[in-house]
Amino acid sequence: RKAELQIIHNVSGVIKPGRLTLLLGPPGCGKTSLLKALSGNLSPSLKVHGEVCYNGYKLDEFVPQKTSAYISQYDEHIPEMTVREILDFSARCQGVGIRLEMMEEVSRREKQAGIVPDPDIDTYMKAISVEGLRSNLQTDYILKILGLDICADTLVGDVMRRGISGGQKKRLTTGEMMVGPTRALFMDEITNGLDSSTAFRIVSCLQQMVHITDATVLVSLLQPAPETFVLFDDLILMAEGRIVYHGPRQHVLDFFMDCGFKCPERKGVADFVQEVISEKDQSQYWDSTQHVPHSYVSVEAFCNKFKASTYGKKLDEELAVPYDTKSQTNDTAISFNRYSLSKWELLRACSSREWLLMRRNSFTYVFKTVQLVITAVIAMTLFLRTRMDVDVVHANLYMGSLFYALIILVTDGIPELPMTIQRLEVFHKQKDLYFYPAWAYAIPASLLKIPISLLESLVWTCLTYYVIGYSPEAVR
Repeated sequence: RKAELQIIHNVSGVIKPGRLTLLLGPPGCGKTSLLKALSGNLSPSLKVHGEVCYNGYKLDEFVPQKTSAYISQYDEHIPEMTVREILDFSARCQGVGIRLEMMEEVSRREKQAGIVPDPDIDTYMKAISVEGLRSNLQTDYILKILGLDICADTLVGDVMRRGISGGQKKRLTTGEMMVGPTRALFMDEITNGLDSSTAFRIVSCLQQMVHITDATVLVSLLQPAPETFVLFDDLILMAEGRIVYHGPRQHVLDFFMDCGFKCPERKGVADFVQEVISEKDQSQYWDSTQHVPHSYVSVEAFCNKFKASTYGKKLDEELAVPYDTKSQTNDTAISFNRYSLSKWELLRACSSREWLLMRRNSFTYVFKTVQLVITAVIAMTLFLRTRMDVDVVHANLYMGSLFYALIILVTDGIPELPMTIQRLEVFHKQKDLYFYPAWAYAIPASLLKIPISLLESLVWTCLTYYVIGYSPEAVR
């Protein structure tokens, strides 16, 4: 029996560039679904009513996955690669965006005004504007900002091999998307597992990036510390799939004061706004000066009060004004191409990564070859003193040895399976973010394995062909 479950109820709002927005709410209130809906990463099985617009363009008129970036709360990385290699590959696949056009425009205006640029800044701007580089200066910048420079050349690792810590993986997940040219970021609980100091530093870095570059950033956090909460400009408070408050952060206490709830002294605002919409914790924040006994105010009642408030009315006015895409939008802000690089460059990038991973797993391939040699020697000893002719009588023995050789060579490739399966989640993540198409990943992964397969077959054949007695002449 099917049941219709509504995840998000009648949500409307505006996320503005140049303002860092915080998304707060208890687990299960629909924060992740909202972030995925805004970034165009929702599952196609979900039914969506309404529309999401970027600068007046609807989601089906451009490529939202290249215009924005959804940063998941799950850390999915290839364990055999180092932190720097993962960021370099991400920067290479995402391209430089409009940095080259910006660099040319800035240089032209400097020449017209007779301005001599600072050498360091000029070098940095030119370095991050070059497309298709294996190693990018932008990577070093992000490593320094996120505090990953101390483990830049350390393997990421997994449950079977030692690598970087959980907090460093969380920062790497954030840096993987920040290293690209995208300036619309939707971050889903990026500080889980981090200490308050590191979380503060990351949000502080985001705040500077937003204010300097006019980026659009929506960050979902579970329990931000007071000093981290203050860094945000706007606040979206969600509960039960509804938006309770959407406006400037500094006005949220005034809104709840109008609803009859007062935040106690020395109580964090982030904790207060999440507890005041909870049925169990709401009564302790009721303002006793109103001389009215407390009665539970539901989430739906809070939503109605917000719509009737000055903040809700102002939001409705902003939404009522249609966005003039022609006069207000620069087309370079929106991406209309699925991939940042040409097909050849994408193939080169994936090939170089696959070759790197094969070198990292060279022990596996050497061990497989040695194992094959030992098995071949054992198989050869069965035929050392036999006197078999190439005839019908001994045909079954020759067929049996050929079948055994086939089974050995097939089972010799089985160690490749767990390595391939382990990388599938990373492949699906990067394919959904349009880093590269599926063929660019599959072709190098297949072609680069052919020489190893040929080598293994050659080793087996050279050792066993003459000894088993397929043909009496060694030359054949």
